[in-house]
Amino acid sequence: MPGGQWGARRRGSAPVRSGGRRMWALRAAVRPRAWLSPLVRGRPALRTEPPLPQSFVRALAAFGPGGPGDLQGRRGGDRGPRADGRGGLAGAEEEEDAEEEEEEEDEEELLRREPLLPAGTQRVCLVHPEVKWGPAKPQLTRAEWQVAEAAALVRTLDGWSVVETMVVPTKTPDRRLIFGKGTLEQLTEKIRGLAEVTAVFLNVERLSAPTKKELEAAWGVQVFDRFTVVLHIFRCNARTREARLQVALAELPLLRSNLKNDVARVGGRGGGSRYIMGSGESFMQVQQRVLKDKELKIRKALDRLRRKRQLLGRQRRRREFPVVSVVGYTNCGKTTLIKALTGDAAVQPRDQLFATLDVTAHAGSLPCRLPVLYVDTIGFLSQLPHSLIESFAATLEDVARSDLIVHVRDLSHPESELQKSSVLSALRGLRLPGPLLDSMLEVHNKVDLLPGYIPAGPRTLAVSALRGLGLEALKAELEDAVLRATGRRVLSVRVRLAGPQLSWLHKEATVQQVDVLPEAGAADVKVIISDAAYGKFRKLFPE
Repeated sequence: MPGGQWGARRRGSAPVRSGGRRMWALRAAVRPRAWLSPLVRGRPALRTEPPLPQSFVRALAAFGPGGPGDLQGRRGGDRGPRADGRGGLAGAEEEEDAEEEEEEEDEEELLRREPLLPAGTQRVCLVHPEVKWGPAKPQLTRAEWQVAEAAALVRTLDGWSVVETMVVPTKTPDRRLIFGKGTLEQLTEKIRGLAEVTAVFLNVERLSAPTKKELEAAWGVQVFDRFTVVLHIFRCNARTREARLQVALAELPLLRSNLKNDVARVGGRGGGSRYIMGSGESFMQVQQRVLKDKELKIRKALDRLRRKRQLLGRQRRRREFPVVSVVGYTNCGKTTLIKALTGDAAVQPRDQLFATLDVTAHAGSLPCRLPVLYVDTIGFLSQLPHSLIESFAATLEDVARSDLIVHVRDLSHPESELQKSSVLSALRGLRLPGPLLDSMLEVHNKVDLLPGYIPAGPRTLAVSALRGLGLEALKAELEDAVLRATGRRVLSVRVRLAGPQLSWLHKEATVQQVDVLPEAGAADVKVIISDAAYGKFRKLFPE
């Protein structure tokens, strides 16, 4: 796990001021430390970014805390305007600050969790159950490609490495122990003979708690499934409060599935009476209630952040800055492409799965000098656990509110078609507007690894974001698509030099060219302007 100390209080937390808060802290201190014990409180530092042009500051602030990127490096300390549009008195602001600090402390309490995976160096045996026939056989893929992706997941974890890989045929992937009796015995003998192996990654979506326990007893090492590994990667890469809360929400099914085993283990050790302190509740009932309360609090905190994002999003739309959402399979090069389009040196792509977990916004401009915001989204993955998809659906709502979607594909990957299918399936699950899906641009990335490649089909372009190939053609296509999607047009307007028209156009539109006519005391101005802004211009300055 990233830095921090186990159970340490977050630096800078506000002191408890009221009696109610003292009681809350007391309850937290004396609460029995059962299987829901505190986890690391440290959080990786957000990157710092260079100052933005003034024209983008207000637009980026419209995403605000908990929205795309949290933008802590840019305006992380600012809050958006009040919902009623009025500034509050100092006392009201202090009260609001106190409420926000209390909410943040409550949310930090919700994020105390046990580690999902063991710390330190792990030498992993990767076991992939291969289904060669029947309805459970995967389509559009092969076993070696699935193994390669599973190995990439393991390598994403600090200190973890794959020292042995086994592709094991099975006719019964839905059985309790995955494999038939004879195959399981052979597999157990092989794993027991690998003295250097400290853990097994079984490449299946989910293992039930009894299955996991039985396999660990047979193989003599810890066993992890795809859900646990992906969830741990999500937890490590979550930066903003919203992303961390979404990961905590996704973990609840795993905690519930482990509850019966924990209760059985406590009961097997003679862990006291069936009921706790005469409350009439069993240990199982108490823990179920704790989990239910935790889920309600997490959903309430997420709803609070979602309302803030929606309010700030409405403010951003009133300013009419176009938004381009960049989506794609994990590690397809989305962040590298955004860096190439914006020239933002602070954007640091990483060659690993789920390097981007928080939605971030980056300022750029089109060839016509129209400002635009590029939104970098979480990467998709085939067989992504359902609870993770549900938890992050709220974050991906920002895609639905964008003006254009750019789908980035890694054309050098052997499973490129399967990855495309996974992304499109996830986008359809978000119930995006039909016109938004129909206007989506498809960018074939990493074509420097495919000499002579020429894309086929409309709204499809080939680029190498890393090498800078094909970017000019992509920018031109982006400009055309954004202007169409946002109802903007290019106009030439004659304005009086002595009047406020030119200043107004600089503020509300994108001025491309100004030709001054001194003898007429006027200027011909070429602008990119939306229909709504042009209507305001004609109303304010009738001819």
